[in-house]
Amino acid sequence: MADPRPAPGEGVAPVVPDVDAVAGGTVVVAPAPAVRAPLAPRHYLWIGGALLVVVVALRWLGPVLTPFLFGAILAYLGTPLVDALARRGVHRAIGTTLTVLLFGVALTGLFFVLVPLVQAEASAAAKRLPELVDRLATEVVPWIERHLDVRIELDVATLRAFVVENLDSLRDVGLRVLSGVRSGGALLVSLLVNLALIPVVMFYLLRDWDAIVARIDDLLPRRWQPKVRVVAKQVDEVLAEFLRGQASVMVVLALYYAIALSLVGLNHAVAIGVLTGLLVFIPYVGFGLGLALGLVAALLQWTGWPFFLAVAGVYAVGQLVENYLLVPWLVGDRIGLHPLAVIFALLAFGQLFGFAGVLLALPVSAALLVGLRHVRAAYVASPLYGD
Repeated sequence: MADPRPAPGEGVAPVVPDVDAVAGGTVVVAPAPAVRAPLAPRHYLWIGGALLVVVVALRWLGPVLTPFLFGAILAYLGTPLVDALARRGVHRAIGTTLTVLLFGVALTGLFFVLVPLVQAEASAAAKRLPELVDRLATEVVPWIERHLDVRIELDVATLRAFVVENLDSLRDVGLRVLSGVRSGGALLVSLLVNLALIPVVMFYLLRDWDAIVARIDDLLPRRWQPKVRVVAKQVDEVLAEFLRGQASVMVVLALYYAIALSLVGLNHAVAIGVLTGLLVFIPYVGFGLGLALGLVAALLQWTGWPFFLAVAGVYAVGQLVENYLLVPWLVGDRIGLHPLAVIFALLAFGQLFGFAGVLLALPVSAALLVGLRHVRAAYVASPLYGD
């Protein structure tokens, strides 16, 4: 009977063993690495289908997903606190409850402090706008004509009437909205349900965070698991450092603006200062909105140019402190998440997916940043770059 095994060189290439060590005349051969089969078209269909489901869900289920995404962001921010309590022997469920209560008290207190102050500022603005129109005609316009040699024709009576009529229209619209909410109640119920869902989602995500991460890790394709773990760790580092550093910048600037505007003598300085600090979360755009808010408040409380310039100076110093001290110290340039990239991501995702997209903009930006770093490293190591 003929030997079924092929002779060397017939049909099968000879295997060259990898010699790891030679001990006592025995050759230890390392096993050859397994050759991975290329992905089949059906695998790419699975990947494309998963991405399509995510896009469709964000596009058409954005309002439903919003409280879940908001709760997930709060859970992500609260995870270090729960982990720290767990290391001190506090049961994770108890630590989660304490963290949720802490976040809830902070956000509720901020809401009840800011809303009455902003409402009072809006009421004062409504009362003083006609007076500001008169002051514009008697002081600002003559100054411009005298120093800039520009002739301005301003119909004060018409402008004053326009302001008064539009203020009345705004009041009527507000009353209609409130009456509609009171009569129908659907919008109010939807808002209350979403607000009630946020702490529930935050609690369960915080409590089961490690288990959820382990399940997601277990679902990863085996061939991608090591690389995905490295990328996910780097995304977490970038996102965590950016969010927590930016939160620190917001708190410091809110304190600075509240104290500085109070020293200047601006009415409702605490509300305006805290709002300005919270708005700086959006780089440059937030500062511009905060500056406009402060200058409008200074105009409504007009006591002369020195006061107005003092308020403007507070914002100028705040911008310098933010850009040259707080951001390099608390956030760090090493993150690489450029402010323009943040602004573009917020606007683009908001346009595509609404408020749910705004909530996802920063995590996706961090992931894209890390992905681009790996693509660049692969390009630099390729023959295309080296040769």
